[in-house]
Amino acid sequence: MMDLLDLLHETMSSPWVYLAIFAIAVLDGFFPVVPSETAVITAGVFAASGAPYLPAVVLVAAAGALVGDHVSYAIGRGGGARLLDRLPPGSRRRAAVDRARRGIATRGGLILTVARYVPGGRTAVTFTMGAVHYPRRRFLAFDALAAGSWGLYSALVGYLGGLAFEQDPLRGLLLGLGLALTVTVVVEVVRWLRGRRRRAARADESGGDAVRAGAVSRPADAR
Repeated sequence: MMDLLDLLHETMSSPWVYLAIFAIAVLDGFFPVVPSETAVITAGVFAASGAPYLPAVVLVAAAGALVGDHVSYAIGRGGGARLLDRLPPGSRRRAAVDRARRGIATRGGLILTVARYVPGGRTAVTFTMGAVHYPRRRFLAFDALAAGSWGLYSALVGYLGGLAFEQDPLRGLLLGLGLALTVTVVVEVVRWLRGRRRRAARADESGGDAVRAGAVSRPADAR
């Protein structure tokens, strides 16, 4: 265990750590199995002891996330758009895409910002925004806000864990990862509850339409 901590100390003290954080954040933007949050939180934990430099960690993490999101957006705008156009009209997938298109058109900035805190979800959103040709300038503006807030949040979560356990960075890292996991779970629960309410509202509207249609057809049948 001490060997691992010594290796982490040595890695985090190297100037190459900033390039590594940037690269990991870029890859995570379109290849979501890369754990960018873990890397940034770990750097934040060790930043509490002086190295690496916290503002630099925030900056390179946000810049990497911004670049990675734009790669995912570009992939969606290229091949993704053609795939969506081939979906058969009236199919469930086409209906889901149409709903996503309407949601992104009306509240794309909010969706993009929230999705940045959901591993895997961010890639799906950025890809879809490219596929439905969400305006590039608006995407850049909202994504800059999302990536910047994410970089600051991830680094500070680790930094607070490092301050709480300054003499035990491993516990600080576990605390930081626990806080990040808690936030992710809360975001997912809120999204699930909101989706459940929307589905219930659509079911009520469909039921009401069916009742009204039946009420109109009965007098016609009686004649």
